[in-house]
Amino acid sequence: MCGIIGYSGERPAGPILLEGLGRLEYRGYDSAGIALFDEQHRLYCARATGKLEQLTSRIEGVLPPAVAGIGHTRWATHGRPSEANAHPHLDPTGRVAVVHNGIIENFAALRERFTARGASFASETDTEVLAHLVAEALDEGADLAEALRVTLAETEGAYSVVVIATDDPGRLVAARAGNAGGLVIGHGEGEQFVASDLAALLPYSRRVTFLNPGEIADIRREGVTLTDADGAVVERAPQLQPYDPVAAVKGRYRHFMLKEIHEQPDVALDTMRGRYLQDPPRVELDDGSPIAAAQARELQRAVLVGMGTSQYAAMIGRHYIERFARLPAEVDNASEFGYRRPVLDPRTLVVSVAQSGETVDTLLAMEEARREGCPQLTVCNTPGSQATRIADGVIHTRAGPEIAVASTKTMTASVIALHAMALHLGRLRGSLDPEVECAEIEAAMRLPAVLGEALLLEERMAAVARRYAQFEDFLFLGRGLSYPVALEGALKLKEVSYIHAEGYAAGEMKHGPIALIDERLATLAIATRDEVRDKMRSNIEQVKARRGPVIALVSEGDDSLDGIADEVIAVPAFEGALAPVVALVPLQLLAYHIALERGADIDQPRNLAKTVTVE
Repeated sequence: MCGIIGYSGERPAGPILLEGLGRLEYRGYDSAGIALFDEQHRLYCARATGKLEQLTSRIEGVLPPAVAGIGHTRWATHGRPSEANAHPHLDPTGRVAVVHNGIIENFAALRERFTARGASFASETDTEVLAHLVAEALDEGADLAEALRVTLAETEGAYSVVVIATDDPGRLVAARAGNAGGLVIGHGEGEQFVASDLAALLPYSRRVTFLNPGEIADIRREGVTLTDADGAVVERAPQLQPYDPVAAVKGRYRHFMLKEIHEQPDVALDTMRGRYLQDPPRVELDDGSPIAAAQARELQRAVLVGMGTSQYAAMIGRHYIERFARLPAEVDNASEFGYRRPVLDPRTLVVSVAQSGETVDTLLAMEEARREGCPQLTVCNTPGSQATRIADGVIHTRAGPEIAVASTKTMTASVIALHAMALHLGRLRGSLDPEVECAEIEAAMRLPAVLGEALLLEERMAAVARRYAQFEDFLFLGRGLSYPVALEGALKLKEVSYIHAEGYAAGEMKHGPIALIDERLATLAIATRDEVRDKMRSNIEQVKARRGPVIALVSEGDDSLDGIADEVIAVPAFEGALAPVVALVPLQLLAYHIALERGADIDQPRNLAKTVTVE
């Protein structure tokens, strides 16, 4: 979740950038940097590893006067935390500086193209190729905005970028590619701002514009021009944001739940940062794992515990641990764990999934495991919480604050963290085929962009919600990795809309739930492309034979359910074990829009709390 800030105006740019980085530091802790135009219109660039104070102390007393510049605080994706890998990145001539948040999927091929021509690279990052591409386009006669447009056309991935160049010292050009890496423009009088987070702008401007995917912002002190990917001017009036901090954080979204659903491409990226490495392909748990290779090989089983959404994430994690680490795994509801007198010993790995890290049932389960001497890992979104203090090792999900009671982005982050943990354990145990690990890492790198594509289904899901909002009963069906997704889809619907909904393993339908099916019960079937898709089709046909309306999720390009299901929702195709995460998005959107149609209190559903601190 790298932080970006940019300024063009009449005031000294350096202090404004540093203050903005201070408000963005939660988005990245491993390094920070700024780039400014000095009095001779030369680029001044300063970077430092560690927290922002390291950069501040380095440039104290030497910061040149400047009226435009960019800043960045980093959380590593490509390349270890180091000064060389810190942003901003320059082209070899020092003509162009860029800051970037996201992943350039084809950076390796682009880098090879430049090195074949004799160009040099100073970092291990994917970002640096952007500076080379912009400089190349400038050399060919493009102006800065057109150079960035050409660069966007040559790159693949979901990201945001801000670029400055010595060709036009008071000018910044920013762009958003795909649905990850959002940017917001702050409009002032004789000065303009750009940042990756609204909080960095509110001290200076309440008039803001959120960049849409594919848009480019040409930023000068006099004003901002928006264009689309083809260069056509986009007319959009700025929005006036309130000073109220809660409303400001909500930004352009009507509810926090919707905002947090839309944050998932960025959340996926942040959870993977520094863990999914490509050269060579491997997963490293940067938080530190207490499981050494010898101990990992001695493990005989794994037990995963959680509650609600966290338990469903754990159910997906069980598949990952058995598939990649070849370790027998089971999932237990944390509230039942201690009361069944579980058989535990030091060769049992206990993995808790605890978004808040303070849910009492999960903490009691962890205490039980500690009494039996089990090694413990926790997947948690709250650094310093009780769960992180009990466990031997922590995999922080880095999803940021989740305000809505109904969990969305933390589910996605938990599944990715469990996927990383399972791959890591598989390598330690010697059970993971390197080709499988490589394929999973390559697929994971595509996930933020694919989640962005899944968000484009919102209008379709809103239309489906309007047609089904008056139903009082829903059945969610899934098989294999999609079964926990069905459980989570049902949970989301009942939490925010108060509709009775049940999630079932599709094969279980014939053992009871089929008796309920009629025209008044809606069935949502997850039939995306996998090894059990044909069996799911059979289940859908059984529902239709009993006059039950069916909403089916299928993979893009699959028309096998056309004319069978009442609604066919094509989700972006995705290869790899993280595919369930993609299916979560339309289910979250459906729950949200049905709740909206029914007038429910979406962010604070009745009788529910974010953290359950009593048994």
